[in-house]
Amino acid sequence: MAGSFTRRHPPGGPSHRTGCPPSPRGSNRPGRHRVVEIQPLSSARMLAVFLLLITALGGLGLRLAWLQIVDGHRLQAKARAIQTHSITPLGQRRTIVDRMGRLVALDEERFTLWAHPRYFNFPGDEPQSVRKPEDVAEKLAMVLARPKQEILSAIGDRRSGVKITTGLDPETAQSVRDLGISGLDLEAYPQRIYPQAQLFANVVGFLNLERVPQAGLEQSRDTDLQRQETTFSMRRGADGTPLPDGIQAGSLYGDDLRLQLTLDARLQQVAQQALAKQVKQWGAKRGAALVMDARTGEMLALASTPTYDPNRFWSYNPGVFREWSVQDLYEPGSTFKPINLALALQEKAIDPKGTVNDVGQLTIGGWPIFNADRRANGVIDFPTVLQASSNVGMVDAMSRVKPSHFWRWLHTLGIDDVPDTDLPGAVAGQLKTRAEFTGSAIEPATAAFGQGFSLTPLKLIQLHAMLANGGRLVSPHITRGLRSGDALASGSKPGGMQLLDPKITRTVIDWMETVVEKGSGKGLKIPGYRLGGKTGTAQKAQNGVYIPGARICSFVAVLPIEDPRYVVLVVVDEPQGGNAYGSTVAVPVTKEIIEALLVIEKVPPSTPIDNAKVTKSLT
Repeated sequence: MAGSFTRRHPPGGPSHRTGCPPSPRGSNRPGRHRVVEIQPLSSARMLAVFLLLITALGGLGLRLAWLQIVDGHRLQAKARAIQTHSITPLGQRRTIVDRMGRLVALDEERFTLWAHPRYFNFPGDEPQSVRKPEDVAEKLAMVLARPKQEILSAIGDRRSGVKITTGLDPETAQSVRDLGISGLDLEAYPQRIYPQAQLFANVVGFLNLERVPQAGLEQSRDTDLQRQETTFSMRRGADGTPLPDGIQAGSLYGDDLRLQLTLDARLQQVAQQALAKQVKQWGAKRGAALVMDARTGEMLALASTPTYDPNRFWSYNPGVFREWSVQDLYEPGSTFKPINLALALQEKAIDPKGTVNDVGQLTIGGWPIFNADRRANGVIDFPTVLQASSNVGMVDAMSRVKPSHFWRWLHTLGIDDVPDTDLPGAVAGQLKTRAEFTGSAIEPATAAFGQGFSLTPLKLIQLHAMLANGGRLVSPHITRGLRSGDALASGSKPGGMQLLDPKITRTVIDWMETVVEKGSGKGLKIPGYRLGGKTGTAQKAQNGVYIPGARICSFVAVLPIEDPRYVVLVVVDEPQGGNAYGSTVAVPVTKEIIEALLVIEKVPPSTPIDNAKVTKSLT
């Protein structure tokens, strides 16, 4: 229709005239917005939220105060325990060396190998995977040089704490570590090692498997041999790194002190080998050889046989652990005669140029006394008394000394006292009481030729050292003390108590030289050197009764005569055979020891050596 028009709705919007209701609130129609009406919050709700926050903050404050004030010490200790690693010492002992620094005893690190099969894992395996014991045993067998089946047998069906082996050396232990196998644990511990084996066993002793000292210096010097070690704690960071602030000053200090002996390994070996050979040859029960520096009392050698290996002490009879030359008594016999003559000279009871009448046999208090060869020597001087080892001559000489004075001298010399020595287990000798000694004529008579009282070989060599050094009674000892690092101590200084006149001891030493030149000690002669000595062949007593046929053969030597320095004593117990005497049994051992001593100590000849005579003596 012309001129007419039609009203249209705006696009997207309804007519306001149609009467249609408006779209619902929140409609998702395009172009419409959600309207949220703001309503005021109630005061009660605000107060509840405020109180909740205040309560929470108050609780946190109280908890913090509790942790810091009340429970702080416990928590701090717990944290320290987690952060701190305690280092426990292994209980190592100090090293023992001889006079030249040669190792005698030392601690070496050893390891015990433990297995925990529940954790067996090889490098490169999944972390949670567990290897079979057969796989681990196969690798260990090559490192430990043990059969695989033996290792498997040790593991068995146990899951943890299996001891595979012990006594592993550091090199083998490192080889086990290099395998990188989880579930293997190496536990370190010290093991006492004696490199010289049986050479010093009689004086050093040993530790048992629990490292408890059982004999010798290990036992007597136990406190000195314990190395200074401290249990200390060290803090570690979260990654295990040691933190230096947790280490106390001096905690890491480890002393390097060593106990130095006076004994010489070279001379000790010569003495032990010569002694063992002679003991075997004569079927003897045992033997001992001692070498002493007469000026200082230092022992250069103290060997005995039979002996043992302290590294394998469990394989030997415990009876060999005792050093009998220090702990067992015997009657010295004729080796005591030079000492008695010195006492008679000191008492002015005899004249150095005097004589005695050896009639071969006499009776004292109803008891017969005779010479070993049952022969009379007639009127002889005192050097000849020693050369012939005349018992009757000694009884004549000592009868001129009052019995009370004789006993007093024996007591003053310390026959019945424990020697002042660092040798473990030293014992006193046995001497009759003054009343017994002076109340019976037979007691001084038998004591004149070294019987009726007893002492140890150690005591006898101490008394002969007194003759050699001019009358001073020095203390025999085998240690020079503790020294740091590789430092060596110098020799001891001369000392001792002056008991006899040096002129008197000089006279007796000269008489002892004639025993080697003309008497029973001829077998000791060494070209170019002046030597003195005295043989001894004594009856052996047990419980106060002499054992039929049992004897102790000995020889004591002093050298060099022009300036006495060394004393050598050899004692052989119960050699078998009718020709067993001090001259045949003990002298050969003494000579071998002296020949080594002259070289080791660089003792110059007393007189120029005639090479022709040396060659003749050797052939």
